[in-house]
This record gives sequence, structure tokens and C-alpha cells, in this order.
Amino acid sequence: MNTKEILETINMIDNEDLDVRTITMGISLLDCMDPSVEKAAQKVYDKICRYAENLVKTGEDISRQYGIPIINKRISVTPIAMVAGACPTASPVHFAKALDRAAKTVGVNFIGGYSALVHKGFAPGDYALLESIPEALSETEFVCSSVNVGTTKAGINMDAVEKMGRIVKRTAELTAHRECIGAAKLVVFCNAPEDNPFMAGAFHGPGEPDCVVNVGVSGPGVVRAAIQKSGEGRNLTEIAELIKRTAFKITRMGQLVAQEASRRLCVPFGIVDLSLAPTPAIGDSVAYILEGMGLEQCGAHGTTAALALLNDAVKKGGVMASSSVGGLSGAFIPVTEDAGMIEAARSGCLTLTKLEAMTAVCSVGLDMICIPGHTPPEIISAIIADEAAIGMVNSKTTAVRVIPAIGREAGEELDFGGLLGRGPVMEVNPASPLEFIQRGGRIPAPLQSLKN
Repeated sequence: MNTKEILETINMIDNEDLDVRTITMGISLLDCMDPSVEKAAQKVYDKICRYAENLVKTGEDISRQYGIPIINKRISVTPIAMVAGACPTASPVHFAKALDRAAKTVGVNFIGGYSALVHKGFAPGDYALLESIPEALSETEFVCSSVNVGTTKAGINMDAVEKMGRIVKRTAELTAHRECIGAAKLVVFCNAPEDNPFMAGAFHGPGEPDCVVNVGVSGPGVVRAAIQKSGEGRNLTEIAELIKRTAFKITRMGQLVAQEASRRLCVPFGIVDLSLAPTPAIGDSVAYILEGMGLEQCGAHGTTAALALLNDAVKKGGVMASSSVGGLSGAFIPVTEDAGMIEAARSGCLTLTKLEAMTAVCSVGLDMICIPGHTPPEIISAIIADEAAIGMVNSKTTAVRVIPAIGREAGEELDFGGLLGRGPVMEVNPASPLEFIQRGGRIPAPLQSLKN
């Protein structure tokens, strides 16, 4: 890097909200299985504490040395349903409490992996884990949960989708006194990646090594500033090139941090996830990037096209900068975490229907959306099914993280604080999908799954 590029990066950090959003250590727990749940939970706690003992300190040291803000230090683990399968008569909540205790001991912000992969059916441990999610998330502070209900290869497990509607609703009810925070730590996926460093959907896939370091970089403020400074009078082809070059610079910084963390922790480097993950801070917003391209407000007609351009350019820039780009990598659209989207949702310009259309071209899905507390579980299940169908047919990751705002109606607000932000409760179509959801079974994999 030459002097000009170094000064550009310093300006991005100082004035444009560029940061390393997370260093996430992935840890395999497959060797912690035991017929005794107490012994297994203790093995889980011991292994996490042993491997992640220096994770937080290492992140802080790198941040100090290079002047790069590293916002979160996190851990992801093997889907707990796999570990819990060895002790089928015991409650998986034992593992949730062990994870929470380990997170407190090593000082991380979140620990992900209270998860199950049920896209083609239920294995031992899966049923129990799904049913325990509301209790686990209500009785822990740092634990995050995810469930994968579909893939392009397997189709969609509609029995799991039906269950997850009830589980999301119950999780919100049990944490209603804390702004329904439990549901904000629960994600339902289709085509979940095994190396995602971002919460709440991070888990350490069974195909991953024993331990690995993944880094998530975020810089929507940098992209917005680049368009604001250099985008005047440019056509969309030139805007795409501008975003691609900016994404390249952001990813190079993430690669530096990832390699340095890997060296200091003596753990293999996994991937850099270049995801434009917004925060409630003014300016650090994906919505403002879209508006910088010429939309009056995020949610207007043209928003999906603008988001498609952004997502593609970010990925192309990242791939040029690192041979290890992975995770979700692209643009996130979590409503409560994005100042511009909060404004658009409050004004009514951004609706749930428009957000669903946007998920067809972005990195994740319906993320951090508050819905009325009286929304019945079958509507939540149907929202999940719709998103899973978009992911399945388009061979991409989609997810749903909706928060039923218990006791509140459309137009009122939830306030989670911190990175999770705040946002309005959005209208939901009240027409019932009950009969469709109750049919159960599996939506078969689409024709495009036959690529062997």
C-alpha cells in the first residue's frame, strides 16, 4: 500500500465509520459428546475457555497497534443439537447455560451455535433443541440461536417451519419484559453458511476445522461517503466500479486483521466476511447508500435494483482483495440496526412486502424486523417459508429474524439499545396461511438443485 492508500484508510476509520465488526473464533465441540449431560456441558465449557482464553485480549492488542476499531469479539460453536444428541433424555438448556458461562469467562460479546440443521429432517437432539430455544434464550445473556430449515439441495422442511413460528413467538413472550430481546437472538435460515462470523446466525459448521478465526468487516459509511464525494454525474456502471474499488480497500484491511489474529492466536485463518452491516449511527447506513444513488428514500420503486447493484459490486471488490472471502459477504438490511431504514419504515415508505423483494438480491433476508405482538405463529411460519423459498430457488442464503413486539401494535416501537438499535413495529398482512402451514411435509428441492 502506498502513502495515499494508508491515509485514505485512516480517514475511513476516523470519519466514515469503517471498522472490523467482529473477530469470531469458531470452535468444534464434536469431541465434547458424552451420554452424561453434566459431563458434556463441562467439556464444552472447558474447551471454549481453553481455546478462546486470549481472544478478547488479542483483538484489543491488534486494535491498539494498528488503530483499527474492532467492535466485537465472538465465538461460534458446532450446532449444539449434534452434541445434545448423545444425551437424548436431558434438556439441551444445560448446554446453553454452559455456553453463557463460557462467554462470560472469556469476555466475548456473543456466542452462537445453539443451533440445529433440520433442512431434510430431524436427527437425534434436534426436536429437543428446537423446543428448548425459548427457555434457553430467556435464561441466558450472550447465547444466540439459529435453525436451518431449507437448502437448494434438500428443499424446505415445512414441519420445522411450522415449529419455528411457534418458537419465535414463545421466545418473544418469555422475554417481553426485556423488549422481546430473545427473538432478536434467533435466526431461521435457508442455505446457512458454515463460516458466518456475524450474529445471531453464526455457528461452526461440521465441515470446519477444530478451531478457526473468521473476521467480519463492515463499512457502509465508507461506501456512502465514496458515492457522495465522487458519484456526482456518474452513470450506474461507474457507480458500480466506484463501490467495487471501495470494497477492495475495506477487504484488504479485514485480511490484515484476520491474518494477524490467526498468527497471534495460533489458530488457522478461515475467511473474511465483507458484509455492509449497518449500525444505528447516522451515516453508517445501507439505506443511505441506496439513497445516494438517486432514490428519494429507501423503499421507493428502484430500491431492489439499487440494492442488487450494491450487493454485486461489494462481492466483486472483496473477491479481488482476498482469496478467502466467505460467510455472507454483501449488503445487510436489518431494519432496527440501520438509521436510514428506521426512518423509511417510520414514514411508511419501506414496508414488509418491499423488504421481502429486496431479500432476493441481498446477502441475508428479513432481518431485525419488529411485528405486532398479536401476530399468530402461523403467519410467522409463513414469513419464514416465503424467505426460505427465495433462498432455495435462487441458490442463496436467506434468513428471518423477526421480533413479535408483545403487547404492542403497528406504529409503536421497540428499543434494544447498542448495535441492535430500535425500530417501529411494522404492519403484517393479516390473511391467514394456517391451512397451508399445517399441511407440513417438505417442499421438494427445485430443478436447479440437480447440478451433479
